[in-house]
Amino acid sequence: MAEDIPFSLGIEEEYLLVDARTGEVREAPDALVAACKAELADQVSQEFLRCQIEIGTPVSADVAEARAHLARLRGSIARQAAEFGLAPISVACHPVADWRDQDHTDKDRYNRISQEMGGVARRMLICGMHVHVGIPDQAMRIDLMNQLSWFLPHLLALSASSPFWQGEDTLLASYRTTVFAGYPRTGLPPRLGSWDEFERSVKALTEVGIIEDGSKIWWDLRPSSRFPTLETRICDACPRLDDTMTLVALVQATLRMLWRLSRKNLRWRQYDNFLLGENRWRAIRYGLTEGLIDFGTRRIIPFDQTAEDWLAAISEDADALDCQPAVAGMRDMIARGSAAEQQRAVFAAALAAGATREEAFREVVLWLIEAFRSDL
Repeated sequence: MAEDIPFSLGIEEEYLLVDARTGEVREAPDALVAACKAELADQVSQEFLRCQIEIGTPVSADVAEARAHLARLRGSIARQAAEFGLAPISVACHPVADWRDQDHTDKDRYNRISQEMGGVARRMLICGMHVHVGIPDQAMRIDLMNQLSWFLPHLLALSASSPFWQGEDTLLASYRTTVFAGYPRTGLPPRLGSWDEFERSVKALTEVGIIEDGSKIWWDLRPSSRFPTLETRICDACPRLDDTMTLVALVQATLRMLWRLSRKNLRWRQYDNFLLGENRWRAIRYGLTEGLIDFGTRRIIPFDQTAEDWLAAISEDADALDCQPAVAGMRDMIARGSAAEQQRAVFAAALAAGATREEAFREVVLWLIEAFRSDL
């Protein structure tokens, strides 16, 4: 039934490098970057800050293939970093690192961003995870983007991994999202009427020299400027590989479900960004703990109940894409609590055992190091 849409996958993840013993953020030595590139070629690069590494998987036909690629990339980065006494962690914000102590990578693109964004760019000590799904038809890409926006707060709630910032509990589940909001052209995507409307909007900014191309549009969900894909960008970086793959599978299966509905002249419910923004805020603030708004019934629904409805809606599609075990992993994520909740639990347990705050935060980072390795 999906013969004309591949629903192929690509995953991008950003990692922080830390001292394997102390948990402190460290810049990537040039020799480490060179070793990673020698092994992984263009599947690895330095991110905006020198303490960040970004990976990108090859195009994958399905979730199983994407997982194998991501496990290989994570394993390679961990192995190479260990040679320098470092370890990668996949988390949206380091618990204690100070952005003022970081230097950005000396590349033309990043130099321009630093100049254009000023102090806003300097604060970008944050890491996210992006999921590309292959949708060659441009009109379909826009139509599915408009509908998938409803699910963006749900994806953020599941991925939330940034409760701490510079040694303080922010009381948020995803502090990263608030940091990134300092950039222009972020947040929920507007509802667009057509691919031509999207191109006209991009052209309006490129012609006056504000942006070079669509890669400077940083919405939570966007048509990729480089690939024939729809790119989901709202997720915090996930400590565990299996959780990343659950999110990947949810995005893929949900897009297929929306496409399947379109074949029957049906559509998913759509609401203005004014309302969707409330659920986005609830995901930022609470993660999985306080539920999201069901605008049809005018009630706040616990996330586990919402999850069951979601799984039922995409069951046929998960079967067709052979990713049913991965999407079912959402139940495990909810049972464990978000990565934000788990980090708070590690911190609280360390304090209860007599650790100082500094020691407790180190325990959080050591937990993140172990979580990175856990599913390889």
